[in-house]
Amino acid sequence: MVIDRGRIGIISDWPHAPVHRLGDPGAYFITAGTYRKEHHFRTADRLDRLRGLLFSLASSYRFPLQAWAIFSNHYHFIATAEHDASSMKMMIAELHSVSAREVNCADGARGRQVWYQFWDKHLTFERSYLARLNYVHQNPVHHGLVGDATNYRWCSASWFESQVSRAFAESVKRFRADRLNIVDDFF
Repeated sequence: MVIDRGRIGIISDWPHAPVHRLGDPGAYFITAGTYRKEHHFRTADRLDRLRGLLFSLASSYRFPLQAWAIFSNHYHFIATAEHDASSMKMMIAELHSVSAREVNCADGARGRQVWYQFWDKHLTFERSYLARLNYVHQNPVHHGLVGDATNYRWCSASWFESQVSRAFAESVKRFRADRLNIVDDFF
């Protein structure tokens, strides 16, 4: 809410930055990109470290990961919050600050801005959840990095297929992700 000359009104979404509505229990789709789409995580070691850091923080903040895809200049993940998702913003801030310090130290670029913004979407409908689950799993294919997402080691597609029935995995693959409104113009 904003006070404007004594009147109380609702602030509309700020057009220059994403609004974060992390709070209610449920599943959340998160996308984050690097500043100026720079490829700071371009090596296998850096991608491994970023993935490990995401896993560690998601576990310590108690946000089980449902899907993930990590790239040299952005990532997507779906995580669930059993009770309250408001601390997910702190988890993402920690992920960004720790990973930025690490790559800046390795590159001798102390203080350089690494991450730009993140976007979140509370997934309140099963079809929306399943479409985004498919989107995250197929993202390495979408970006032309592999022909089969299960061959991209920084993506959950292979893990997912090993955890669920073949019928469910095939069902998820049928959910159309091409109509989703997702910020993903990183390559």
